[in-house]
Amino acid sequence: MRIVLLGPPGAGKGTQAKELVEKYGIVQLSTGDMLRAAVAAGTPIGLKAKDIMARGELVPDEVVVGIVSDRVDQPDARNGFILDGFPRTVPQAEALDRMLAKKKLRLDAVIELQVDPDILVRRIESRVEQMKLRGEPLRADDNPEILKQRLAAYGAQTAPLVSYYKGKGALRTVDGMASISDVAGAIGRALADAAFRPVSPSKPSKTASSAKTASGGKAISRKAAGSAQKKAPAKAKTVNGARRATKAASGRKPASKTASRRAAKAPKKSQKAARGRRLTK
Repeated sequence: MRIVLLGPPGAGKGTQAKELVEKYGIVQLSTGDMLRAAVAAGTPIGLKAKDIMARGELVPDEVVVGIVSDRVDQPDARNGFILDGFPRTVPQAEALDRMLAKKKLRLDAVIELQVDPDILVRRIESRVEQMKLRGEPLRADDNPEILKQRLAAYGAQTAPLVSYYKGKGALRTVDGMASISDVAGAIGRALADAAFRPVSPSKPSKTASSAKTASGGKAISRKAAGSAQKKAPAKAKTVNGARRATKAASGRKPASKTASRRAAKAPKKSQKAARGRRLTK
């Protein structure tokens, strides 16, 4: 099972990804974690990314896709994976599709956690106030203004992915504002639904064509059977005629009893006639 989780910051993608990992035995793939792991491992693509990041530049899409490709090939990803935070743009999604196609793989579903950005901001503001009252230290992401900036970036860059995957028939939308358990249940139902629908529009499969041919064949055979039943009497007459012809060819009918007796008496009469001629002479 190969899944992409879509949703703005604060939508709960990380929480739901952990649920899916435990439920399906697949791995969660985070772009940041993969980049750091590739750099630490010193892989060719990791070294390339390291040089780019050292110059303070953004890692290009082809490098990120290459890192994802290497990670997907690892044994623990054979059962499937969840991509969280990637792809972020339509060009990245297109590159991901090409990469998976080369491996003869495809995404099983793209789950969008649909949330209300304004409610997310209010939640952060409420949480920050409560943490301050309790004297708890604030995290870097516990900042309403930073969240607003991240939400704006998501709307500009990542939101178009919704239309992209919807056009391919891969998108499944879930209400991300529900409780964690309800969201998890909705995702489970969406994945079950995705298992019976194609990810992208395609021509009817050979199997489906064969099924249609098979059903058509049954219809033809029924018609043939009906016509055979109608023609059966004529065929029977033909067979009976053939049998009569065979009997006629094999010989005449046995003679009657009277004819047989006459045939047996005929030699005796001829013998008496012969004796009479002798006596006359």
